[in-house]
Amino acid sequence: MQKINGTIATPKGFAADGNHCGLKYKNHDIAWLYSMTPAQAAGVFTTNQVKAASVTYTKEILLAGKLQAVVVNSGNANACTGDEGLKNTKAMAEVTAKKLQIAPDLVAVASTGIIGKPLPMEKVTAGIESLQKQGIADNFAKAILTTDTFTKNVVYQTEIDGHCITMAACGKGSGMIHPNMATMLGFITCDANISSLTLQQLLSELTEVTFNQITVDGDTSTNDMVLLLANGAAGGHEIKTKTLAYQKLKELLKTVMEDLAKMIAKDGEGATKLIEVTTSGACDDLIARMISKSVVGSPLVKTAIFGKDPNWGRILCAIGYSGSPVNPEEVTITLGDQIVYANGLPTVFDMQKMTAALAEDVIKIFVTLQQGNGQGKAWGCDLTYDYVKINALYHT
Repeated sequence: MQKINGTIATPKGFAADGNHCGLKYKNHDIAWLYSMTPAQAAGVFTTNQVKAASVTYTKEILLAGKLQAVVVNSGNANACTGDEGLKNTKAMAEVTAKKLQIAPDLVAVASTGIIGKPLPMEKVTAGIESLQKQGIADNFAKAILTTDTFTKNVVYQTEIDGHCITMAACGKGSGMIHPNMATMLGFITCDANISSLTLQQLLSELTEVTFNQITVDGDTSTNDMVLLLANGAAGGHEIKTKTLAYQKLKELLKTVMEDLAKMIAKDGEGATKLIEVTTSGACDDLIARMISKSVVGSPLVKTAIFGKDPNWGRILCAIGYSGSPVNPEEVTITLGDQIVYANGLPTVFDMQKMTAALAEDVIKIFVTLQQGNGQGKAWGCDLTYDYVKINALYHT
């Protein structure tokens, strides 16, 4: 497996474009992703009971297991907009389908931005009409952003059964990242030959250990969506479960999803640091993941990391309320490469080295239990003054 430079359109048979249509004051805000042939498709979506029109619509058309295009707008969530919102979502799909000369039920729709405002369809329609089938793929990554500070692209290649398989991912996410099913807007393309059913099984399983393990602020958005498209353009036989080819593709997908998850966690609104929490020695993997996410989601842990404060008490507290049975005297906490708590007592550590470690861009916390072989990771970011500023002024 090799990481390469590229975009969401790097896998064979894909194209993408983005442009500005006026939903945002400036910067790109309308985009599409296109497969030259209908692709096998899978998706995971927000578990918030309040769902945007794009989520309702895309979940429905995805039941058929095929997509050929995805149209995305930023700057307007098209959520809590009633029947008009759903009508506008369908119109986005229809305009896209007509421009690309494909069936409307092969077009997924995703939206992100401010809740409760109707889409200005004249701008949206003109924006879609301005997109090119063979466009500038980098503009897709730009157009889906809201409060993000950088574009997020991941591309890997590997060989499966003698064929070079390329997989790419592009996402946006900065705040409202605390999912129970999906997170953010995420799009994954692949040129492997695989069924939609197998894709769905893979995406659902790997979401649990990647996208579901990041948290920024404890909010679950109305618009969260991750779509995975595989068009088979690389050639080869269909990849089936319980084969070596399947295992290689699963490893490829997990790597892509984990990389994208970490990029999103790192770009939390106002964030200055990525926090990675690894728990080992738990009764099982699920408990380990729950503990890791409890720690990385703690506002007190987040603020301590921002302040470069090795406050292990906050970490231990988050372990204690994670919902998992733990014995504090059997917990070891390591911050960076120094043990700060073990056997029910604080330890003596080198404060000068600790201060230097907490000034790094990536802060690693290790929680070790004595219960079993369960392991799990979670990712998040620090909580800063800028997070409050960004969200206090978001609507304006």
